[in-house]
Amino acid sequence: MGPVHVVAAPDKYRGTLSAAAAAQAVARAAEEAGWSVDVVPVADGGEGTLEALGGANRRTLVTGPLGDLVDAGWRRCTGGEGGRQAVLEMALASGIDLVGGPAGNDAVAASTHGTGELLAAALDAGCRRVVLGVGGSASTDGGLGALRALEPLGRVRSVELVVGCDVQTTFVDAARVFAPQKGATPAQVELLHRRLERLAQVYEQAHGVDVRTIPGGGAAGGLAGGLAAIGAHLVAGFDLVADEVGLADRLQGADLVVTGEGFLDDQSFAGKAVGGVAELARVAAVPVLVVAGEVLDGVEVPHGVQVVSLVEQWGCERSLGDTGACLQAVVTGHLAGR
Repeated sequence: MGPVHVVAAPDKYRGTLSAAAAAQAVARAAEEAGWSVDVVPVADGGEGTLEALGGANRRTLVTGPLGDLVDAGWRRCTGGEGGRQAVLEMALASGIDLVGGPAGNDAVAASTHGTGELLAAALDAGCRRVVLGVGGSASTDGGLGALRALEPLGRVRSVELVVGCDVQTTFVDAARVFAPQKGATPAQVELLHRRLERLAQVYEQAHGVDVRTIPGGGAAGGLAGGLAAIGAHLVAGFDLVADEVGLADRLQGADLVVTGEGFLDDQSFAGKAVGGVAELARVAAVPVLVVAGEVLDGVEVPHGVQVVSLVEQWGCERSLGDTGACLQAVVTGHLAGR
């Protein structure tokens, strides 16, 4: 058999392994087997988007979701026209993990003000195109905090603001769909729902944009919709990342692509990163190996995709305790059998 080539394009394994670390585990297996490898960690617009697009090279002190100061990393691309582009990740300024998860959150008070400050820092640095990944937020404020931090809003309209969304949920539905995951009680969910309804009216009156009808407007508790009201372009988060890293071109001529995430469920092949990789691989006629931490019941696997569960193969304790080694071992075994 002639030279063989694998593309390592995993998402994060939440809580155990970053996308970059997972890609390196795949790369080690490929190199030991004598395969060439292209390392392309991916994300769907949520946590890990900044890392997938090169990682932070700047830091800004911003207001966290509950008012504490947060040292948030972001990226200003250097060289050529790209030197005027910024890559930001909302979760690093306004994320649920910054308050210790749902138990430490105040779902009603949580704000996106820090994300607005991060956007302002990018504008102040002269960036003319800003890529913002949203997902994993603590807030359901409809982006009001961010917009207040960005005032005067006219300066935002002079730049290209691209928001990568990890869901298609609409603006007003964000409270009922996501607020419970952020620690909101049923009564607080209804309060937040009414607040988003009112805010949608305010945005339409102030900016002439009906955010209630925009797919993805409910991402990050409505932050995406709030930014759309002032001119942001909302796109699918995985598509944004894939375009930025040139994934489709890098799949051409590959013999295998390896992707994966922590939990493979019925949403994984419906807009999430794993499904996006699989679809691009289908178009390029490249076989796909999905290595998931755990595979939940009822997942419909597309044709041409092979799925392996680390928990099923190695057990829960080992899979969680040494995810990278387990992932590498699975890929090694798969390559040996080809």
